[in-house]
Amino acid sequence: MEPDDRSPGVQDALAAAARRAGFDQASAPVTSRSLLVAMGGVRGVLEALIPGIAFVVLFATTSSLPIALGVSVAIAVVFVLLRAVQRSPVAPAIGGLVATLASAALALLTGRAQDNFVFGLLQNAGYGGVLLVSVLVGWPLIGLAVGYLEGEGTAWRKDRRKFLAMQALTLLWVALFALRLLVQVPLYYSGQVELLATFKLIMGIPLFAPLLVLSWLIVRAAFPSKHDAGKQAAPGA
Repeated sequence: MEPDDRSPGVQDALAAAARRAGFDQASAPVTSRSLLVAMGGVRGVLEALIPGIAFVVLFATTSSLPIALGVSVAIAVVFVLLRAVQRSPVAPAIGGLVATLASAALALLTGRAQDNFVFGLLQNAGYGGVLLVSVLVGWPLIGLAVGYLEGEGTAWRKDRRKFLAMQALTLLWVALFALRLLVQVPLYYSGQVELLATFKLIMGIPLFAPLLVLSWLIVRAAFPSKHDAGKQAAPGA
Protein backbone atom coordinates (compact mmCIF):
# COMPACT_ATOMS: atom_id res chain seq x y z
CA MET A 1 0.00 0.00 0.00
CA GLU A 2 1.44 3.35 -1.07
CA PRO A 3 1.69 6.35 1.27
CA ASP A 4 -1.07 8.91 0.68
CA ASP A 5 0.49 12.11 -0.75
CA ARG A 6 -2.73 13.98 -0.01
CA SER A 7 -2.61 13.30 3.72
CA PRO A 8 -1.11 16.30 5.59
CA GLY A 9 -0.65 14.09 8.65
CA VAL A 10 1.59 11.65 6.75
CA GLN A 11 3.53 14.47 5.12
CA ASP A 12 4.05 16.37 8.36
CA ALA A 13 5.04 13.26 10.30
CA LEU A 14 7.63 12.16 7.74
CA ALA A 15 9.01 15.68 7.30
CA ALA A 16 9.27 16.04 11.09
CA ALA A 17 11.09 12.72 11.28
CA ALA A 18 13.60 13.96 8.70
CA ARG A 19 14.13 17.17 10.65
CA ARG A 20 14.70 15.28 13.89
CA ALA A 21 17.28 13.15 12.09
CA GLY A 22 19.06 16.32 10.99
CA PHE A 23 18.32 16.05 7.27
CA ASP A 24 17.04 19.62 7.16
CA GLN A 25 20.72 20.56 7.30
CA ALA A 26 21.28 18.96 3.90
CA SER A 27 21.06 22.30 2.10
CA ALA A 28 23.59 23.92 4.45
CA PRO A 29 27.34 23.37 4.75
CA VAL A 30 28.22 20.36 6.87
CA THR A 31 30.15 21.79 9.80
CA SER A 32 31.02 20.63 13.29
CA ARG A 33 28.37 23.04 14.57
CA SER A 34 25.60 21.70 12.32
CA LEU A 35 26.60 18.16 13.27
CA LEU A 36 26.43 19.00 16.96
CA VAL A 37 23.02 20.63 16.52
CA ALA A 38 21.70 17.50 14.77
CA MET A 39 22.79 15.41 17.76
CA GLY A 40 20.94 17.68 20.20
CA GLY A 41 23.80 20.03 21.01
CA VAL A 42 26.35 19.62 23.77
CA ARG A 43 23.57 18.89 26.25
CA GLY A 44 22.12 16.15 24.06
CA VAL A 45 25.50 14.49 23.69
CA LEU A 46 26.14 14.62 27.44
CA GLU A 47 22.69 13.23 28.20
CA ALA A 48 23.38 10.33 25.85
CA LEU A 49 26.86 9.54 27.16
CA ILE A 50 27.18 10.31 30.85
CA PRO A 51 24.67 7.79 32.29
CA GLY A 52 26.30 5.01 30.27
CA ILE A 53 29.81 6.04 31.26
CA ALA A 54 28.77 6.18 34.92
CA PHE A 55 27.37 2.65 34.68
CA VAL A 56 30.55 1.27 33.10
CA VAL A 57 32.88 2.91 35.60
CA LEU A 58 30.86 2.05 38.70
CA PHE A 59 30.08 -1.53 37.72
CA ALA A 60 33.73 -2.15 36.83
CA THR A 61 35.01 -0.68 40.09
CA THR A 62 32.35 -1.83 42.56
CA SER A 63 30.81 -4.91 40.86
CA SER A 64 27.55 -3.67 42.41
CA LEU A 65 24.62 -3.69 39.99
CA PRO A 66 22.30 -1.61 42.26
CA ILE A 67 24.95 1.10 42.71
CA ALA A 68 25.80 1.29 39.00
CA LEU A 69 22.15 1.36 37.97
CA GLY A 70 21.13 3.75 40.75
CA VAL A 71 23.73 6.36 39.81
CA SER A 72 22.99 6.14 36.08
CA VAL A 73 19.26 6.58 36.76
CA ALA A 74 19.94 9.46 39.15
CA ILE A 75 22.00 11.23 36.47
CA ALA A 76 19.17 10.83 33.95
CA VAL A 77 16.74 12.30 36.50
CA VAL A 78 19.04 15.28 37.06
CA PHE A 79 19.12 15.97 33.33
CA VAL A 80 15.31 16.02 33.21
CA LEU A 81 15.11 18.34 36.24
CA LEU A 82 17.70 20.71 34.76
CA ARG A 83 15.69 20.97 31.56
CA ALA A 84 12.50 21.59 33.53
CA VAL A 85 14.10 24.30 35.68
CA GLN A 86 15.60 26.02 32.62
CA ARG A 87 12.33 25.59 30.71
CA SER A 88 14.06 23.71 27.93
CA PRO A 89 12.28 20.98 25.93
CA VAL A 90 12.14 17.98 28.26
CA ALA A 91 11.02 15.35 25.75
CA PRO A 92 14.57 14.21 24.79
CA ALA A 93 15.65 13.83 28.42
CA ILE A 94 12.39 12.14 29.44
CA GLY A 95 12.81 9.63 26.62
CA GLY A 96 16.28 8.81 27.88
CA LEU A 97 15.04 8.59 31.46
CA VAL A 98 12.22 6.20 30.58
CA ALA A 99 14.62 3.95 28.67
CA THR A 100 17.11 4.05 31.53
CA LEU A 101 14.43 3.23 34.13
CA ALA A 102 13.00 0.36 32.09
CA SER A 103 16.42 -1.14 31.49
CA ALA A 104 17.42 -0.77 35.14
CA ALA A 105 14.16 -2.33 36.32
CA LEU A 106 14.65 -5.35 34.07
CA ALA A 107 18.25 -5.84 35.21
CA LEU A 108 17.30 -5.60 38.89
CA LEU A 109 14.36 -7.94 38.38
CA THR A 110 16.47 -10.66 36.76
CA GLY A 111 19.64 -9.94 38.74
CA ARG A 112 21.62 -10.06 35.47
CA ALA A 113 23.62 -6.92 34.70
CA GLN A 114 23.59 -7.64 30.95
CA ASP A 115 19.79 -7.30 30.94
CA ASN A 116 20.33 -3.57 31.35
CA PHE A 117 21.03 -3.61 27.60
CA VAL A 118 18.11 -5.72 26.37
CA PHE A 119 15.91 -2.80 25.34
CA GLY A 120 18.77 -1.21 23.44
CA LEU A 121 19.35 -4.43 21.51
CA LEU A 122 15.64 -4.73 20.76
CA GLN A 123 15.57 -1.12 19.62
CA ASN A 124 18.42 -1.71 17.18
CA ALA A 125 16.73 -4.85 15.88
CA GLY A 126 13.43 -3.00 15.47
CA TYR A 127 14.86 0.02 13.67
CA GLY A 128 17.08 -2.10 11.46
CA GLY A 129 14.30 -4.53 10.64
CA VAL A 130 11.77 -1.84 9.70
CA LEU A 131 14.30 0.01 7.53
CA LEU A 132 15.34 -3.22 5.81
CA VAL A 133 11.74 -4.15 5.01
CA SER A 134 11.15 -0.65 3.60
CA VAL A 135 14.08 -1.16 1.22
CA LEU A 136 12.95 -4.64 0.18
CA VAL A 137 9.47 -3.37 -0.73
CA GLY A 138 10.91 -0.39 -2.61
CA TRP A 139 9.78 2.34 -0.23
CA PRO A 140 12.94 3.27 1.75
CA LEU A 141 11.78 5.14 4.83
CA ILE A 142 14.63 7.64 4.82
CA GLY A 143 13.75 8.49 1.22
CA LEU A 144 10.11 9.01 2.18
CA ALA A 145 11.06 11.32 5.05
CA VAL A 146 13.51 13.34 2.95
CA GLY A 147 11.07 13.47 0.03
CA TYR A 148 8.40 15.15 2.15
CA LEU A 149 10.95 17.44 3.75
CA GLU A 150 12.09 18.53 0.29
CA GLY A 151 8.50 19.04 -0.86
CA GLU A 152 8.61 16.19 -3.40
CA GLY A 153 6.31 13.77 -1.62
CA THR A 154 6.93 10.40 -3.30
CA ALA A 155 7.72 11.82 -6.75
CA TRP A 156 11.43 11.17 -6.17
CA ARG A 157 10.81 7.43 -6.67
CA LYS A 158 10.36 8.09 -10.40
CA ASP A 159 13.90 9.46 -10.60
CA ARG A 160 16.18 6.41 -10.74
CA ARG A 161 19.18 8.31 -9.37
CA LYS A 162 17.26 9.55 -6.35
CA PHE A 163 15.60 6.20 -5.79
CA LEU A 164 18.90 4.29 -5.79
CA ALA A 165 20.51 6.93 -3.55
CA MET A 166 17.73 6.63 -0.97
CA GLN A 167 17.80 2.84 -1.13
CA ALA A 168 21.56 2.90 -0.54
CA LEU A 169 21.29 5.47 2.26
CA THR A 170 18.61 3.48 4.06
CA LEU A 171 20.76 0.35 3.74
CA LEU A 172 23.68 2.21 5.32
CA TRP A 173 21.53 2.83 8.40
CA VAL A 174 20.43 -0.80 8.35
CA ALA A 175 24.13 -1.72 8.35
CA LEU A 176 24.74 0.44 11.43
CA PHE A 177 22.01 -1.29 13.42
CA ALA A 178 23.11 -4.71 12.16
CA LEU A 179 26.73 -4.03 13.13
CA ARG A 180 25.69 -3.06 16.64
CA LEU A 181 23.76 -6.32 16.99
CA LEU A 182 26.59 -8.37 15.48
CA VAL A 183 29.04 -7.07 18.07
CA GLN A 184 26.83 -6.64 21.12
CA VAL A 185 24.56 -9.72 21.05
CA PRO A 186 27.46 -12.20 21.56
CA LEU A 187 28.72 -10.04 24.45
CA TYR A 188 25.23 -10.07 25.97
CA TYR A 189 24.94 -13.86 25.84
CA SER A 190 28.47 -14.35 27.17
CA GLY A 191 27.76 -12.00 30.08
CA GLN A 192 30.68 -9.67 29.37
CA VAL A 193 28.96 -6.64 30.86
CA GLU A 194 31.87 -4.19 30.90
CA LEU A 195 32.71 -4.90 27.26
CA LEU A 196 29.05 -4.75 26.28
CA ALA A 197 28.61 -1.36 27.96
CA THR A 198 31.83 -0.05 26.42
CA PHE A 199 30.93 -1.14 22.90
CA LYS A 200 27.45 0.32 23.29
CA LEU A 201 29.07 3.71 23.95
CA ILE A 202 31.64 3.32 21.17
CA MET A 203 29.00 2.27 18.65
CA GLY A 204 26.66 5.08 19.65
CA ILE A 205 27.55 8.68 18.84
CA PRO A 206 31.06 7.86 17.48
CA LEU A 207 29.41 5.82 14.68
CA PHE A 208 26.24 7.90 14.43
CA ALA A 209 28.09 11.18 13.75
CA PRO A 210 30.10 10.15 10.66
CA LEU A 211 27.11 8.28 9.22
CA LEU A 212 25.01 11.42 9.68
CA VAL A 213 27.62 13.44 7.78
CA LEU A 214 27.62 10.87 4.98
CA SER A 215 23.81 10.96 4.95
CA TRP A 216 23.83 14.75 4.56
CA LEU A 217 26.21 14.48 1.62
CA ILE A 218 24.10 11.82 -0.09
CA VAL A 219 20.86 13.74 0.46
CA ARG A 220 22.38 16.98 -0.76
CA ALA A 221 23.73 15.29 -3.90
CA ALA A 222 20.43 13.52 -4.62
CA PHE A 223 18.19 16.49 -3.77
CA PRO A 224 19.99 19.70 -4.84
CA SER A 225 18.59 22.53 -2.75
CA LYS A 226 16.64 25.39 -4.27
CA HIS A 227 19.34 27.70 -3.00
CA ASP A 228 22.01 25.83 -4.96
CA ALA A 229 19.77 25.72 -8.01
CA GLY A 230 19.27 29.46 -7.74
CA LYS A 231 23.02 30.10 -7.60
CA GLN A 232 23.57 27.95 -10.68
CA ALA A 233 20.83 29.75 -12.63
CA ALA A 234 21.93 33.27 -11.66
CA PRO A 235 24.86 33.71 -14.12
CA GLY A 236 22.61 32.99 -17.10
CA ALA A 237 19.80 35.25 -15.94
